[in-house]
Amino acid sequence: MSQRSLEDLLRSSGNTVELLRNSQAGPNVYPGVPSEYTNWRDEQQAWQQTCVLYNQSYHMADLAVRGPDAQALLSHLAVNSFEGFGVDRAKHFVPCTPDGYVIGDVILFHLAENTFNLVGRAPALNWITYHAETGGYDVEVELDQRWALRTDGRRRSYRFQVQGPNAMQVIEKLLGGPPPDLKFFHMRDVTIAGKSVRALRHGMAGQPGWELFGPWDDETPVREAIIEAGRDFGLRQVGGRAYSSNTLESGWIPSPLPAVYTGDALTAYREWLPAAGYEGSASVGGSFVSDSIEDYYFTPWDLGYGSYVKFDHDFIGRDALERMADGGHRHKVTLALDDEDVMRTVGTMLQKTDRAKFVDWPSAVYSMHPYDRVTVDGETVGVSTWVGYSANEGKVLTLAVLDEEHAEPGTEVTFVWGEEDGGTRKPTVEPHVQVEIRAVVSPVPYVETVRSTYRPDSWRTAQV
Repeated sequence: MSQRSLEDLLRSSGNTVELLRNSQAGPNVYPGVPSEYTNWRDEQQAWQQTCVLYNQSYHMADLAVRGPDAQALLSHLAVNSFEGFGVDRAKHFVPCTPDGYVIGDVILFHLAENTFNLVGRAPALNWITYHAETGGYDVEVELDQRWALRTDGRRRSYRFQVQGPNAMQVIEKLLGGPPPDLKFFHMRDVTIAGKSVRALRHGMAGQPGWELFGPWDDETPVREAIIEAGRDFGLRQVGGRAYSSNTLESGWIPSPLPAVYTGDALTAYREWLPAAGYEGSASVGGSFVSDSIEDYYFTPWDLGYGSYVKFDHDFIGRDALERMADGGHRHKVTLALDDEDVMRTVGTMLQKTDRAKFVDWPSAVYSMHPYDRVTVDGETVGVSTWVGYSANEGKVLTLAVLDEEHAEPGTEVTFVWGEEDGGTRKPTVEPHVQVEIRAVVSPVPYVETVRSTYRPDSWRTAQV
């Protein structure tokens, strides 16, 4: 008997929105590391004040793409240009559907001639694998699945990030001398604890640092060396609880719903995808509800990736994006939620009835793909996609995508928290009432350090 496909699942469900909003999957977990090494407040503040070690060895999947046609395949799937993308470079890789909607985004590493690795969530990796298998390309692909879906207790590689104001001092101590000058999203080989390590110049939450990766068997000595080198520089290890909240400060939306649930051009792809895979199990949560799943799709401009779109090569979705390019676009923003309204919402937990949806800390995300309404005078003007608390800012923030006319910083909007009619059937949703929270549209990234040093000069130009 053949395996049930995503297309089979969607046809039998009858309503894709209801299927995903009542999925029994909760939010993505961060396995392999403790939820807190010390406490999440100090761990958050360390990435802005001293230095942190993010252990990224567990929660993301890796896809190796090798062969003479590897770059041709990847270029055909990405909105990004590959002009000048040589070995020892990395970029933010964004594929779209033929209709120009984002499937996902991952980080692409050019490791050697005809050898690439892509790291991130499953939807983009599935899309690449499908085209590698069906597109007639002379390539091989190898998936290194994330920790939660493995039973062998191993990965192909470990992956660490050392970030923060003191990060380069830690790196210097690790290397026994001044670190080489690396441009943003460039790589080189270094030696740590006697092991050969690949280093990528990177940054999260606006602070400098390196991403370090190498063979899985070298994970323990390299990690221990980082921790020892960081003792004099205030290094803290970041647990799973704080990790998912750093995006609130850096402004990256981590969870666009893959735009693959509709369209005749994608029928064969949905027939290839398993019903039990990421796309069929994905959960959607929040106060935004539409009868059409297409209202949950994002364009590259919605997510702040408009500058990545380059029409210097042929790629899937090019025609649609060319038609969109000169039109109006929604804008990615940060919403700073009103302190009094947040306290009022949290305070309903001290009532026996009429409680609001529980607000978890530091990330209040309770589904794989959060979608909360943002309104002005009762009319929906956009969606919030991620919500949580920053100890560095002392604020509850959300990342949102708003209509252009309401996206100017300083605009007052309303954030609708909680689901309709007492909530969906997701196990992470308890009976509750919706509440409205005032918010002010703010820049993205929210943190001044990120806006002035990280995003404009390095992040955007390095990843297109």
